[in-house]
Amino acid sequence: MTPRPTLSVIIPAFNEEARLASTLEQVVSQLESMRMTWEVLVVNDGSLDSTAAAAALWSRREPRVRLVDLSHAGKGAAVRHGMMAAHGEWRFIADVDLSMPISHLPRFFEMADREDAPIVIASREVPGARRFNEPLSRHVVGRIFNVMARLFLVRGITDTQCGFKLFRREAAEALFPLQQLDGFGFDVEILALADRAGFAVRELPVEWHWAPNSKVTLASGARGFADLLRIRWNLWLGRYQPEVSAVRAKMPHGR
Repeated sequence: MTPRPTLSVIIPAFNEEARLASTLEQVVSQLESMRMTWEVLVVNDGSLDSTAAAAALWSRREPRVRLVDLSHAGKGAAVRHGMMAAHGEWRFIADVDLSMPISHLPRFFEMADREDAPIVIASREVPGARRFNEPLSRHVVGRIFNVMARLFLVRGITDTQCGFKLFRREAAEALFPLQQLDGFGFDVEILALADRAGFAVRELPVEWHWAPNSKVTLASGARGFADLLRIRWNLWLGRYQPEVSAVRAKMPHGR
């Protein structure tokens, strides 16, 4: 039986032929420097361009880079499929734009080890974080979104939406099968389920650079607000509860 790699990096991608090769170059270079076993999963979310072909070309060059090819369903669906297809003891979500420099990756492991945390998420809001070139309108909308997320769903998390998150295998395999949202709201859903299942979440301050060709739009932002209400509604109806309770029961020390 082939040993599990230490780390799986999941990169959801939709119409990313222009920057995928550069992203993979940077990610693979960083992983090689970390002296751990690894794999990279490019999850093609039904792209209409040559994203799948670019990932397949990389896979022929480097077998540890794998393509997971899906019909278009949304970023949340791509991340869920990637997490469940991964083999790593740790599983890291990375946005293809690398708005957070991938050189920050070792710091996630340092915090996970120091805090004994099964989930470490990048934050643009905790002390020490830095933002570069973000439009004011997007920042304001993001802050309003996070205030609402904290009020209704997640306690004490200052930034749910930064696209770089590290999960221990046990947390990933417990939480992602429960995910019901396929769009951008999946981050809040997973973190809300983590809180209720008893998985500790720690926020890591990062350097974050606005990408002008970001996939986050006003329309996707509006759907994100609707997703908050949907998650809250699902929680009220107890749609996650039996599974979350089962996860909690398996955890010997809660958090």
